[in-house]
Amino acid sequence: MYKKYIDSLIENKELPGAVLYVSRKKEPLCYKAVGSFTGANEQNYPITEKTLFDIASLTKVVATLPASLLMMAKGELHLEKEVQHYLPEFKHAEVTVEDLLTHRSGLPPDLPYVARNGQRDVMAVIYQTDLQQAPGKSVAYSDLGMILIGKIIEKIAGQPLDVFTKEQIFTPWGLHNTGFHLPANLKALAASTEKVGSSFIQGEVHDEKASHLGGVSGSAGLFSTAEDVGKFATHFLYPEEQDVIPPDLVLLATRHKQSNRGLGFEVWNGEGDSLSCGGSWPIGSFGHTGFTGTSVWVEPQKELVVVFLTNSVHYGRSTNIRTIRKTLHTMIYSSIQEEIS
Repeated sequence: MYKKYIDSLIENKELPGAVLYVSRKKEPLCYKAVGSFTGANEQNYPITEKTLFDIASLTKVVATLPASLLMMAKGELHLEKEVQHYLPEFKHAEVTVEDLLTHRSGLPPDLPYVARNGQRDVMAVIYQTDLQQAPGKSVAYSDLGMILIGKIIEKIAGQPLDVFTKEQIFTPWGLHNTGFHLPANLKALAASTEKVGSSFIQGEVHDEKASHLGGVSGSAGLFSTAEDVGKFATHFLYPEEQDVIPPDLVLLATRHKQSNRGLGFEVWNGEGDSLSCGGSWPIGSFGHTGFTGTSVWVEPQKELVVVFLTNSVHYGRSTNIRTIRKTLHTMIYSSIQEEIS
Protein backbone atom coordinates (compact mmCIF):
# COMPACT_ATOMS: atom_id res chain seq x y z
CA MET A 1 0.00 0.00 0.00
CA TYR A 2 2.69 2.51 0.97
CA LYS A 3 4.74 1.65 -2.14
CA LYS A 4 1.78 2.58 -4.33
CA TYR A 5 1.37 5.77 -2.34
CA ILE A 6 4.94 6.82 -3.19
CA ASP A 7 4.33 6.05 -6.86
CA SER A 8 1.25 8.26 -6.79
CA LEU A 9 3.24 11.13 -5.26
CA ILE A 10 5.65 11.00 -8.19
CA GLU A 11 2.90 10.67 -10.79
CA ASN A 12 1.01 13.64 -9.30
CA LYS A 13 4.22 15.69 -9.15
CA GLU A 14 3.97 16.18 -5.41
CA LEU A 15 7.56 14.91 -5.24
CA PRO A 16 10.17 14.65 -8.01
CA GLY A 17 11.60 11.41 -6.64
CA ALA A 18 12.49 9.57 -3.46
CA VAL A 19 14.21 6.59 -1.87
CA LEU A 20 12.43 4.64 0.85
CA TYR A 21 14.35 2.24 3.08
CA VAL A 22 12.44 0.15 5.64
CA SER A 23 13.93 -2.56 7.85
CA ARG A 24 12.64 -4.59 10.78
CA LYS A 25 14.93 -6.58 13.06
CA LYS A 26 17.74 -5.75 10.60
CA GLU A 27 15.87 -7.39 7.73
CA PRO A 28 15.08 -5.07 4.80
CA LEU A 29 11.36 -4.89 4.05
CA CYS A 30 11.56 -2.22 1.35
CA TYR A 31 14.32 -0.50 -0.57
CA LYS A 32 12.59 1.50 -3.27
CA ALA A 33 13.88 4.31 -5.51
CA VAL A 34 11.44 6.23 -7.71
CA GLY A 35 11.29 9.36 -9.80
CA SER A 36 13.95 11.63 -11.24
CA PHE A 37 15.45 15.10 -10.98
CA THR A 38 16.81 17.83 -13.20
CA GLY A 39 20.55 18.28 -12.82
CA ALA A 40 22.48 21.55 -12.80
CA ASN A 41 23.09 20.93 -16.51
CA GLU A 42 19.30 20.83 -17.14
CA GLN A 43 19.44 17.12 -18.02
CA ASN A 44 17.04 14.65 -16.41
CA TYR A 45 18.41 11.84 -14.22
CA PRO A 46 16.69 8.88 -12.52
CA ILE A 47 16.86 8.55 -8.75
CA THR A 48 18.43 5.24 -7.69
CA GLU A 49 19.31 3.52 -4.42
CA LYS A 50 22.78 5.06 -4.73
CA THR A 51 21.56 8.64 -5.17
CA LEU A 52 23.08 11.07 -2.69
CA PHE A 53 20.75 13.52 -0.96
CA ASP A 54 21.35 16.78 0.84
CA ILE A 55 19.93 15.52 4.13
CA ALA A 56 19.61 19.04 5.61
CA SER A 57 18.72 18.95 9.32
CA LEU A 58 19.35 15.21 9.57
CA THR A 59 22.92 16.55 9.87
CA LYS A 60 22.01 17.44 13.45
CA VAL A 61 21.55 13.79 14.45
CA VAL A 62 23.74 11.96 11.92
CA ALA A 63 26.86 14.11 12.48
CA THR A 64 26.59 16.59 15.34
CA LEU A 65 24.83 14.36 17.88
CA PRO A 66 27.20 11.34 17.69
CA ALA A 67 30.19 13.70 17.66
CA SER A 68 28.83 15.30 20.85
CA LEU A 69 28.27 11.91 22.50
CA LEU A 70 31.79 10.84 21.61
CA MET A 71 33.20 14.02 23.17
CA MET A 72 31.11 13.35 26.27
CA ALA A 73 32.50 9.81 26.47
CA LYS A 74 36.02 11.23 26.38
CA GLY A 75 35.20 13.65 29.18
CA GLU A 76 35.83 16.64 26.92
CA LEU A 77 32.24 17.86 26.59
CA HIS A 78 29.86 18.26 29.53
CA LEU A 79 26.11 18.80 29.22
CA GLU A 80 25.94 20.97 32.34
CA LYS A 81 28.72 23.34 31.24
CA GLU A 82 27.88 26.80 29.97
CA VAL A 83 28.38 27.37 26.25
CA GLN A 84 30.68 30.26 27.18
CA HIS A 85 33.10 27.74 28.73
CA TYR A 86 33.84 26.51 25.20
CA LEU A 87 32.91 29.60 23.15
CA PRO A 88 33.65 32.76 25.19
CA GLU A 89 32.38 34.93 22.31
CA PHE A 90 28.80 33.74 22.93
CA LYS A 91 27.11 36.47 24.95
CA HIS A 92 24.60 34.44 27.01
CA ALA A 93 26.27 33.17 30.18
CA GLU A 94 23.32 31.08 31.35
CA VAL A 95 22.91 28.82 28.28
CA THR A 96 24.32 25.29 28.69
CA VAL A 97 25.41 22.61 26.25
CA GLU A 98 22.34 20.54 27.16
CA ASP A 99 20.12 23.54 26.36
CA LEU A 100 21.55 23.54 22.83
CA LEU A 101 21.15 19.79 22.26
CA THR A 102 17.56 19.75 23.56
CA HIS A 103 16.54 22.96 21.76
CA ARG A 104 15.89 24.73 25.07
CA SER A 105 18.45 27.51 24.62
CA GLY A 106 15.94 30.28 23.96
CA LEU A 107 17.68 31.11 20.69
CA PRO A 108 15.45 31.87 17.67
CA PRO A 109 14.91 29.10 15.11
CA ASP A 110 16.86 30.84 12.35
CA LEU A 111 18.71 33.97 11.27
CA PRO A 112 17.22 36.61 8.99
CA TYR A 113 17.35 35.42 5.39
CA VAL A 114 20.46 36.22 3.37
CA ALA A 115 20.74 34.76 -0.14
CA ARG A 116 23.26 32.03 -0.89
CA ASN A 117 25.50 34.41 -2.80
CA GLY A 118 25.38 36.97 0.00
CA GLN A 119 28.14 37.61 2.51
CA ARG A 120 27.89 37.38 6.28
CA ASP A 121 29.82 36.13 9.31
CA VAL A 122 27.29 33.61 10.60
CA MET A 123 29.12 32.88 13.85
CA ALA A 124 29.56 36.55 14.74
CA VAL A 125 25.82 37.08 14.25
CA ILE A 126 24.86 34.00 16.33
CA TYR A 127 27.21 34.99 19.18
CA GLN A 128 25.33 38.29 19.50
CA THR A 129 21.78 37.06 18.79
CA ASP A 130 19.27 37.84 21.56
CA LEU A 131 17.36 35.04 23.27
CA GLN A 132 13.61 34.86 22.67
CA GLN A 133 12.93 33.21 26.02
CA ALA A 134 14.77 32.16 29.16
CA PRO A 135 17.02 29.14 28.55
CA GLY A 136 16.17 25.70 29.94
CA LYS A 137 12.44 26.41 30.24
CA SER A 138 10.72 25.27 27.07
CA VAL A 139 11.56 23.64 23.74
CA ALA A 140 11.82 25.82 20.63
CA TYR A 141 13.63 24.25 17.69
CA SER A 142 16.73 26.21 16.67
CA ASP A 143 19.30 25.75 13.93
CA LEU A 144 21.52 28.20 15.79
CA GLY A 145 21.97 25.97 18.82
CA MET A 146 23.20 23.07 16.71
CA ILE A 147 25.54 25.36 14.75
CA LEU A 148 27.05 26.35 18.11
CA ILE A 149 27.45 22.68 19.07
CA GLY A 150 29.30 22.09 15.80
CA LYS A 151 31.70 24.92 16.65
CA ILE A 152 32.23 23.56 20.17
CA ILE A 153 33.18 20.17 18.70
CA GLU A 154 35.63 21.82 16.31
CA LYS A 155 37.22 23.77 19.15
CA ILE A 156 37.64 20.71 21.40
CA ALA A 157 38.82 18.43 18.60
CA GLY A 158 41.11 20.97 16.98
CA GLN A 159 39.70 19.78 13.64
CA PRO A 160 36.98 20.92 11.23
CA LEU A 161 33.66 19.18 11.84
CA ASP A 162 33.74 17.43 8.45
CA VAL A 163 37.17 15.90 9.12
CA PHE A 164 36.35 14.88 12.69
CA THR A 165 33.03 13.23 11.84
CA LYS A 166 34.47 11.34 8.88
CA GLU A 167 37.41 9.97 10.88
CA GLN A 168 35.70 9.36 14.21
CA ILE A 169 32.08 8.56 13.29
CA PHE A 170 31.29 7.80 9.66
CA THR A 171 34.25 5.57 8.76
CA PRO A 172 34.13 3.35 11.89
CA TRP A 173 30.33 3.14 11.62
CA GLY A 174 30.54 2.07 7.97
CA LEU A 175 28.84 5.17 6.58
CA HIS A 176 31.08 5.33 3.53
CA ASN A 177 28.69 7.42 1.42
CA THR A 178 28.12 10.09 4.06
CA GLY A 179 29.96 13.38 4.38
CA PHE A 180 30.19 17.12 3.89
CA HIS A 181 31.70 18.72 0.79
CA LEU A 182 31.04 16.27 -2.02
CA PRO A 183 34.08 15.84 -4.29
CA ALA A 184 33.53 16.92 -7.90
CA ASN A 185 33.12 13.35 -9.18
CA LEU A 186 30.24 12.68 -6.76
CA LYS A 187 28.26 15.89 -7.23
CA ALA A 188 26.59 14.45 -10.32
CA LEU A 189 25.25 11.58 -8.15
CA ALA A 190 23.42 14.01 -5.86
CA ALA A 191 19.75 14.80 -6.34
CA SER A 192 19.37 18.50 -7.14
CA THR A 193 17.46 20.52 -4.58
CA GLU A 194 16.06 23.94 -5.46
CA LYS A 195 16.38 26.05 -8.58
CA VAL A 196 18.18 29.29 -7.80
CA GLY A 197 18.49 31.74 -10.64
CA SER A 198 18.89 29.83 -13.89
CA SER A 199 20.05 26.45 -12.55
CA PHE A 200 19.41 23.85 -9.87
CA ILE A 201 21.62 23.43 -6.81
CA GLN A 202 23.33 20.05 -7.23
CA GLY A 203 25.96 18.61 -4.92
CA GLU A 204 26.14 21.87 -2.96
CA VAL A 205 24.40 22.51 0.35
CA HIS A 206 20.88 23.96 0.08
CA ASP A 207 20.79 25.70 3.47
CA GLU A 208 21.96 29.33 3.23
CA LYS A 209 23.62 29.46 6.68
CA ALA A 210 25.57 26.27 6.02
CA SER A 211 26.58 27.68 2.65
CA HIS A 212 27.85 30.87 4.28
CA LEU A 213 29.81 28.69 6.73
CA GLY A 214 31.61 27.06 3.80
CA GLY A 215 29.31 24.04 3.48
CA VAL A 216 30.04 22.58 6.92
CA SER A 217 27.77 23.24 9.88
CA GLY A 218 26.39 21.48 12.95
CA SER A 219 22.90 22.10 11.62
CA ALA A 220 23.07 21.20 7.90
CA GLY A 221 25.45 20.41 5.08
CA LEU A 222 25.66 16.62 5.12
CA PHE A 223 25.07 14.40 2.08
CA SER A 224 24.15 10.73 2.40
CA THR A 225 22.25 7.78 0.95
CA ALA A 226 19.17 6.03 2.30
CA GLU A 227 21.24 2.93 3.08
CA ASP A 228 23.78 4.92 5.09
CA VAL A 229 21.10 6.76 7.07
CA GLY A 230 19.58 3.33 7.74
CA LYS A 231 22.93 2.10 9.08
CA PHE A 232 23.15 5.18 11.29
CA ALA A 233 19.68 4.49 12.70
CA THR A 234 20.56 0.84 13.33
CA HIS A 235 23.47 1.93 15.54
CA PHE A 236 20.99 3.83 17.71
CA LEU A 237 18.57 0.90 17.72
CA TYR A 238 21.30 -1.60 18.71
CA PRO A 239 23.90 0.59 20.49
CA GLU A 240 25.65 -2.39 22.07
CA GLU A 241 26.64 -3.66 18.62
CA GLN A 242 28.88 -0.66 17.86
CA ASP A 243 32.01 0.36 19.75
CA VAL A 244 32.44 4.01 18.80
CA ILE A 245 30.24 5.49 21.55
CA PRO A 246 29.39 3.83 24.92
CA PRO A 247 25.91 2.27 24.55
CA ASP A 248 24.53 4.07 27.62
CA LEU A 249 25.29 7.43 26.02
CA VAL A 250 23.67 6.36 22.74
CA LEU A 251 20.54 5.36 24.65
CA LEU A 252 20.59 8.64 26.56
CA ALA A 253 20.06 10.54 23.31
CA THR A 254 16.89 8.57 22.53
CA ARG A 255 15.22 9.13 25.91
CA HIS A 256 12.50 11.72 26.24
CA LYS A 257 13.53 14.95 27.96
CA GLN A 258 10.78 17.51 27.35
CA SER A 259 8.13 18.36 24.78
CA ASN A 260 8.89 15.44 22.43
CA ARG A 261 12.65 16.07 22.55
CA GLY A 262 15.63 14.03 23.61
CA LEU A 263 19.25 14.94 22.99
CA GLY A 264 19.17 15.95 19.34
CA PHE A 265 16.34 13.60 18.41
CA GLU A 266 12.62 14.14 18.39
CA VAL A 267 11.22 11.57 20.84
CA TRP A 268 7.48 10.92 20.79
CA ASN A 269 5.96 10.99 24.29
CA GLY A 270 2.32 10.89 23.23
CA GLU A 271 1.52 14.51 24.06
CA GLY A 272 0.69 17.38 21.73
CA ASP A 273 0.40 17.18 17.97
CA SER A 274 1.67 13.99 16.38
CA LEU A 275 5.20 14.14 15.00
CA SER A 276 6.23 13.54 11.39
CA CYS A 277 6.00 9.77 11.92
CA GLY A 278 2.24 10.13 12.29
CA GLY A 279 -0.10 9.35 15.15
CA SER A 280 0.08 5.54 15.05
CA TRP A 281 3.73 5.19 16.07
CA PRO A 282 4.07 4.33 19.79
CA ILE A 283 5.57 6.39 22.58
CA GLY A 284 9.36 6.08 22.57
CA SER A 285 9.72 6.30 18.79
CA PHE A 286 12.53 8.68 17.86
CA GLY A 287 13.76 10.38 14.71
CA HIS A 288 14.33 13.64 12.87
CA THR A 289 13.47 15.46 9.67
CA GLY A 290 15.21 17.75 7.20
CA PHE A 291 13.91 20.74 5.26
CA THR A 292 14.84 19.31 1.86
CA GLY A 293 12.35 16.47 2.46
CA THR A 294 14.41 13.95 4.41
CA SER A 295 13.50 11.94 7.50
CA VAL A 296 14.55 9.00 9.66
CA TRP A 297 12.39 7.25 12.27
CA VAL A 298 13.10 4.39 14.63
CA GLU A 299 10.56 2.35 16.61
CA PRO A 300 12.47 0.35 19.26
CA GLN A 301 9.65 -2.02 20.29
CA LYS A 302 9.28 -3.53 16.82
CA GLU A 303 12.92 -2.83 15.91
CA LEU A 304 11.71 -0.78 12.96
CA VAL A 305 13.81 1.69 10.95
CA VAL A 306 12.30 3.92 8.25
CA VAL A 307 14.40 6.26 6.11
CA PHE A 308 12.67 8.48 3.57
CA LEU A 309 14.91 10.69 1.44
CA THR A 310 13.47 13.05 -1.13
CA ASN A 311 14.36 16.42 -2.65
CA SER A 312 10.87 17.83 -2.25
CA VAL A 313 12.18 21.42 -2.61
CA HIS A 314 12.99 20.62 -6.27
CA TYR A 315 9.54 21.99 -7.14
CA GLY A 316 9.95 24.95 -4.74
CA ARG A 317 9.69 25.43 -0.99
CA SER A 318 5.88 25.32 -0.80
CA THR A 319 5.60 21.56 -0.50
CA ASN A 320 3.17 19.16 1.16
CA ILE A 321 6.01 17.16 2.73
CA ARG A 322 4.72 17.40 6.31
CA THR A 323 1.43 15.75 5.41
CA ILE A 324 3.16 13.28 3.08
CA ARG A 325 5.52 12.09 5.84
CA LYS A 326 2.70 11.50 8.32
CA THR A 327 0.61 9.65 5.76
CA LEU A 328 3.52 7.49 4.59
CA HIS A 329 4.75 6.55 8.06
CA THR A 330 1.23 5.74 9.22
CA MET A 331 0.80 3.43 6.21
CA ILE A 332 4.13 1.74 6.93
CA TYR A 333 3.32 1.16 10.58
CA SER A 334 -0.14 -0.19 9.76
CA SER A 335 1.46 -2.57 7.28
CA ILE A 336 3.89 -3.84 9.93
CA GLN A 337 1.04 -4.31 12.41
CA GLU A 338 -0.89 -6.38 9.86
CA GLU A 339 2.13 -8.56 9.09
CA ILE A 340 2.76 -9.52 12.71
CA SER A 341 -0.87 -9.84 13.85
